Amino acid sequence: MTEPTLEDTKKRLLFVCVENSNRSQIAEAFARIHGQNEVEAYSAGSRPSGKINPKAIEAMREVGYDLSSHRSKSLDELAGIEFDFVATMGCGDECPFVRAKQRDDWNIPDPREMTMDEFRAVRDEIEARVVHLLADLR
Repeated sequence: MTEPTLEDTKKRLLFVCVENSNRSQIAEAFARIHGQNEVEAYSAGSRPSGKINPKAIEAMREVGYDLSSHRSKSLDELAGIEFDFVATMGCGDECPFVRAKQRDDWNIPDPREMTMDEFRAVRDEIEARVVHLLADLR
């Protein structure tokens, strides 16, 4: 019997919202930052917008992360992946069911039309939830 590799023990996390342009992208970024080599982080949308909101890019640049390299993705692109944890961002009935070992709806407001200060507050809430999630998964 072989020992499990690092790839085998990584937790697969998925963050879902409708457009995959704000909240789920930010959550994926914080999971990559704080989870480092312990997780594989993904994000996707039920109806992806095809672009990342410039406010999200700016908000993450402020904390040292380049979100401009991300792209808005559909859940269909991740259909073959088995997830350990899925968080929906509060999109209600528009968030599709994704099979996972654990699920939670974080019910985070959509910051798309918010001021930059309000947007930063949402970013910080997402970071706190991701840090808490990672601690629970360890």
